Amino acid sequence: MIDFELTAEEKAKIQEAHAVAEKKFRPVSRYYDEHEHEEPQEIIDFMWENRGKGFVTGLGVVGALMVEELCWGDAGLYLASPGPGLGGAAVFAAGTKEQWGKFLARFNEGKPKWGAMAMTEPGCGSDTSAIQATATRDGDYWVLNGEKIFVTMGHRALDLSEGIIVVWASVDKSAGRAGMKSFVVEAGTPGMKVEKKEKKLGIKASDTVTVTFDNCRIPFSNILGKAEVKSKTEGFKGAMATFDVTRPMVAAQALGVTRAALDMLRDEIDKRGIKIRYELPRSKQTALERDFIEMEANWRAAHLLMIRAMWQLGSGQSNALEASMSKAKAGRAATLITQRAVELMGPLGYSRKNLFEKFMRDAKINDIFEGTGQINTLVVARRLLDYTRDQLK
Repeated sequence: MIDFELTAEEKAKIQEAHAVAEKKFRPVSRYYDEHEHEEPQEIIDFMWENRGKGFVTGLGVVGALMVEELCWGDAGLYLASPGPGLGGAAVFAAGTKEQWGKFLARFNEGKPKWGAMAMTEPGCGSDTSAIQATATRDGDYWVLNGEKIFVTMGHRALDLSEGIIVVWASVDKSAGRAGMKSFVVEAGTPGMKVEKKEKKLGIKASDTVTVTFDNCRIPFSNILGKAEVKSKTEGFKGAMATFDVTRPMVAAQALGVTRAALDMLRDEIDKRGIKIRYELPRSKQTALERDFIEMEANWRAAHLLMIRAMWQLGSGQSNALEASMSKAKAGRAATLITQRAVELMGPLGYSRKNLFEKFMRDAKINDIFEGTGQINTLVVARRLLDYTRDQLK
């Protein structure tokens, strides 16, 4: 039976994460939104010093709820916080226990470090089977060549720390998706270079970069999973296993931003002496009350889906369907709810006097990265209907 009841210790952890969001993140939220690419050093140092508290792991229900709280404070600052990040999630999902120790242990010591994951290319977004980057075996090494774009935290992982980046590349293009594998590349490896930083609509405190690989040589053992190309979908399954970990994490991020908008909207409504009358039938409520209740219900539905997906992951169950469900629902809910909050506040929502317009900008990315809402909806449909990729595109 599923039990989402939290222990007193778990509740204390979540409350501590909220305190960090409220006292550390929120006061500087607008500043780093307006100073893109400036290092939030005070946040970085604080989060690294407190890394043992699990603020940025995102694994398990409690970890996801802590991530949600931090993103309530500021999603960009959460993403900028040092830790294994998406790269670590990929190692966790597809790597061996030996690789966990080799690549993830570094995030427990020394100076701040980041992890990143590189999948998207100039000609390949959600269709991962179209990846053009290659990995060619040369004795005891792999030689990587290609270009990756929109790499979250790539600059901090590779240029500012001794971090890692997990790169998806094909070992055999003729094998299609089966030839797609993931590789861990450590910062400082010759042949790997951060080319440019993107200027973004939202989550500006995080960095998003282009990374190129020019005859980049890495040890043979840095491949995650088996090197052999077997079934038609083996390589693709490695990518999906990674998404089963990261998609609920993204859902948690989206829900944090969304709840921030809802909480601020409720405060503004209260200031004007307006109360949401939940006890009244819908026909007797005002349009504002109906809108707000519908927004809350949308958030709660997405929240439960996220918790379900993270609970399955933490208990060792397959969460492939629920991971995509939670990501699709949370991304769509975040976009619609934050936009509606701006609309309900009118000119004040559109102005930079408060954070409503920032919440809307920060929310949208959650419907895009780690698989767009459309792609995740397609994944859900295939799994529910038991259709193959060829049967339902």
